[in-house]
Amino acid sequence: MHTKHEFPRQVREIEHLLIPLKDGTRLAARIWLPADAEQHPVPAILEYLPYRKVDGTAVRDALTHPYLAGHGYACVRVDIRGNGESDGLMLDEYLKQEQDDALEVIDWISRQPWCNGNLGMMGISWGGFNSLQLAARRPKPLKAIITICSTDDRYADDVHFKGGNLLLENMGWAATMLSFSAAVPDPRLVGDDWQAMWKHRLENMPLLAKPWIEHSTRDAYWAHGSICENYEDIEAAVYCVGGWGDAYRNTPVRMMEHLKCPKKALIGPWIHKYPHFAIPDPAIGFLQEALRWWDHWLKGIDTGIMDEPECTFYLQEAQPPSAMTAYRPGDWVQTDGWPASQVEQQQFSLTDNGLKPGEHAMTSPAGVCSPLTTGVHGGEYCAIWFGPDFPTDQRRDDALSLCFDSAPLSESLPLLGNPSIALRGSVDQDCGQVTVRLSDVAPDGRATLISYGTLNLALRNDPAVLEPPVPGEEMAFEVQLDNIGYKVPAGHRLRVAIATAHFPLLWPSPKLTTLSLVPGQQRLTLPVYRGESIDNPFQPPESAQPVNMDFLRESSPKRTITEDVASGEVCVRVDDDMGTYRFLDHGLWVEQKATEEYRTRPEDPDATKADIHWLYRAGRDDWEVRVESELHLACDEQHFYLSARQQAWLDGDLFNDKSWEYRIPRLAQ
Repeated sequence: MHTKHEFPRQVREIEHLLIPLKDGTRLAARIWLPADAEQHPVPAILEYLPYRKVDGTAVRDALTHPYLAGHGYACVRVDIRGNGESDGLMLDEYLKQEQDDALEVIDWISRQPWCNGNLGMMGISWGGFNSLQLAARRPKPLKAIITICSTDDRYADDVHFKGGNLLLENMGWAATMLSFSAAVPDPRLVGDDWQAMWKHRLENMPLLAKPWIEHSTRDAYWAHGSICENYEDIEAAVYCVGGWGDAYRNTPVRMMEHLKCPKKALIGPWIHKYPHFAIPDPAIGFLQEALRWWDHWLKGIDTGIMDEPECTFYLQEAQPPSAMTAYRPGDWVQTDGWPASQVEQQQFSLTDNGLKPGEHAMTSPAGVCSPLTTGVHGGEYCAIWFGPDFPTDQRRDDALSLCFDSAPLSESLPLLGNPSIALRGSVDQDCGQVTVRLSDVAPDGRATLISYGTLNLALRNDPAVLEPPVPGEEMAFEVQLDNIGYKVPAGHRLRVAIATAHFPLLWPSPKLTTLSLVPGQQRLTLPVYRGESIDNPFQPPESAQPVNMDFLRESSPKRTITEDVASGEVCVRVDDDMGTYRFLDHGLWVEQKATEEYRTRPEDPDATKADIHWLYRAGRDDWEVRVESELHLACDEQHFYLSARQQAWLDGDLFNDKSWEYRIPRLAQ
């Protein structure tokens, strides 16, 4: 990445400012703007997050916001209420209160002497979510947004459920937010009230896992904040950005199909990071691309960005399976929209003799009852922390699945879009889950995961309506696989692997289940790209200067799989150790690390457990805080058992101690 030291306009930073709300709450902001903005007002770009501007996003903020400010924008980074140095409490994600506060913030920004009244929103993940949600509220100053790694449907494509199945990432993220929300307000900025402010937050800390588990179908809880409820609510221009290594890769094409506003989409090879510093490479000049977008929509400059094809995708070349990769070879392609005329649907059939192109029938029944430990080589649900998170060789999980292989391909097969599979069969219980994995099998036998999809059979017809399967009764159902851009080379085989478990991605069904496919048509549909590739349309990545910081202890992420051969119990352990670092400009040091352990046994659903521990430490000069947060989930056939504890220390003395314990009925899960 090329770091720039000079920009067209000199930048002035306001490190800490409080934005007043009508109810007396004050939200903390950090602002970068052209030094002469009060004499020559500029458009503003808002990023609105719960992750603490002083340290949580300071590294990426330093790369991004001064760059945009130096090109004529006021960049306003605001902490959501109850986080960082903002007043109040945050009781859940994406509440109406969060949106209402943002509407006041937008109005406040638009009335500042340095703002000309035009405003954009930008953000990744949480900030991408609320950019969409605020666009749907239609505040007059908001003309355009850039939403990165986000979703239009909070139930279908977030960290809580997938295909109606409970994600273990639900607990992982709840434990993460339990720790993140316990971070201390910086005394240097807050003043003498910092201890009372911190105590108030700790005493009122919500355990977000509880409502996230309780709402197990797509009810009004999930419909709130899901802009797919009415795409026409959004009139501001939307640039939707994603990555093939990210969990939110379905959103861009779905929004391109349904949004009525001006829109563009971009998907690269990246994990859950901004594209100018994401891995795997090639990273792109995202900030230059963002400037073209903002200049068009906020300054009225004809940059040509809206004359170009609507969608840009990175079509990945095949690679041997690897948990970590620094670079992903491939080609850029573009389409005029979505659905794309360059993509045609190609049919394959699951047969007695494997996967065959065209229409063929299965003449004999086929069944599978996967051990509940199946899926441990599937990688992390959402790759966030630059760790060994990608799927590894699928052969060990394939051995526990029902597999259908194609003949070696006579020519390469470029896939772009969402594969789907239509199945017909029955299960032997009144519950069950199905996971379908599509893999690229190399001539040497190594199997690389291309895409996967999963379905809770009790929600097979409607994610809002619970319809438990009747044991032994035939049913038709469809599993949609994740959006993908991938070229399967000639000479390689396609493999469809069907399993009744996928751990630790999904919490297992209450009962061990056998799926039986019946004779007849079992159809796989693949989206095949028939267009041409293009030269790289993006400039090399640029940024502002990195934050001034030292690493006192380097990060060391790790993922391990262990098996107890006596009981058969498998434990997948994720160590997200982010190290210890100090910000040299203001002296704050921070340490964060998490340990997640997920356990199950091959034939005992009741043995499934999630145990997560977070450590957060921070301090400066004469004070130090430490917070230990732990979350546990276990189950039997009828209930989930959720417990958590959070202890906070100030200068070695116990400052707060809070525990939670709940028994939650298993309804759809």
